[in-house]
Amino acid sequence: MKIAELKLFYFEDDGIIPNNPDLPVIIYRNALDQAAEAEETFNRNQWLNSWTNGIYDYHHYHSNTHEALAVIQGEANVQLGGEMGEHVTVQQGDVIILPAGTGHKRLYASHDFKVTGAYPNGDEYNVKKGSLRERPSVLIDIKNVPLPSLDPVFGDSGPLLKYWLKK
Repeated sequence: MKIAELKLFYFEDDGIIPNNPDLPVIIYRNALDQAAEAEETFNRNQWLNSWTNGIYDYHHYHSNTHEALAVIQGEANVQLGGEMGEHVTVQQGDVIILPAGTGHKRLYASHDFKVTGAYPNGDEYNVKKGSLRERPSVLIDIKNVPLPSLDPVFGDSGPLLKYWLKK
């Protein structure tokens, strides 16, 4: 496994999508040679509770866990960080690592687009859409999500361990 390119994105709270105040979104471009190896790779590195499907076409985030998404087929344009965030095109072999609280939404996808997702230690995930009444509790949840002990792709030697440090 290799990384052709590493991208980091920092997002601020936009008043609706909290994003993560301490941790960047990390994208590993072309990190997986074989799309079929995504789930096995994640699971070997203790990113569990895995699934294969797509990305919702509305802004959402998970306040109680981090998420890794590997593009196993096709390509898509995804908006990260809420309405004012970044539009990013991802394709087969790319891995997106989202810290708790980070908004994400599928804007466009090829007909064959599929991702495999997983969570550190198999954490259960919630789906939040930015409701104002949930805001006080999700801000606390996000701050309390522990850092993963392993990078979802590279285990104990991955870039995630360098860039995800508690402040």
